[in-house]
Amino acid sequence: MAFRSTAYLVTDIARGRFPLREAIVQGWFFISVSAVPAVLVALPLGVVIAVQVGSMTDNVGANSMAGAVGGMGVMQQIAPLAAALLIGGAGGSAISADLASRTIREEIDALRTLGIDPHRRLVSPRILAMVVVAPMLSVLIILMSILASFAVASLGQGVAPGSYWLSFGSFASTTDLIVCLVKAAVFGYVVAVISSQRGLEAKGGPKGVADSVNAAVVLGIIACMVVNLVITQVVLMFVPMRFL
Repeated sequence: MAFRSTAYLVTDIARGRFPLREAIVQGWFFISVSAVPAVLVALPLGVVIAVQVGSMTDNVGANSMAGAVGGMGVMQQIAPLAAALLIGGAGGSAISADLASRTIREEIDALRTLGIDPHRRLVSPRILAMVVVAPMLSVLIILMSILASFAVASLGQGVAPGSYWLSFGSFASTTDLIVCLVKAAVFGYVVAVISSQRGLEAKGGPKGVADSVNAAVVLGIIACMVVNLVITQVVLMFVPMRFL
């Protein structure tokens, strides 16, 4: 299904036949259900990072490095994983519930009877929407986490604002941001594919819809964790972490 839907996505965009309206509607829905939770998740994460990093750097007399440690941790791991949890819980459940309900009501069979491939009409727009929205959520999480960490470090721990941003700029790089965005896009793709597959396989009435949603959320988040491990190892092989 992933191969068919991706092939339809690429060929339909090239031919100008892609259902862009459906993708925009789905993307806006994913943003509406994920943006506020992303902020609510990012703020306490930033505070926790500032407190933990601040206590550690204070013990070794390196308060000026708080920005570097916090920024690198957020950009490299926390932001994409938090985005994966959000899209897996909110977006993935929405995709699975929608497609499972259509399957139970035999709308998917009706589409096939009319000669319309549900992978092309329903799955491809959701994949594109999720791949676009996931990096946007990761950027929002980065911004809010770093601002919260900076506020705690500068106001509560006595770290000079200039040293915080100087250390952050010295260690955080464009490569870290690119890796974060790529991770988030891959997570969005994985969640969209798994959720769509579980939704289209639903059976057994309303209970089947609930089972489909539960399986989509659990499998999507677990798959993102495994993919994150693989991507992290590959990145460290080709882009070693900088210490100077």
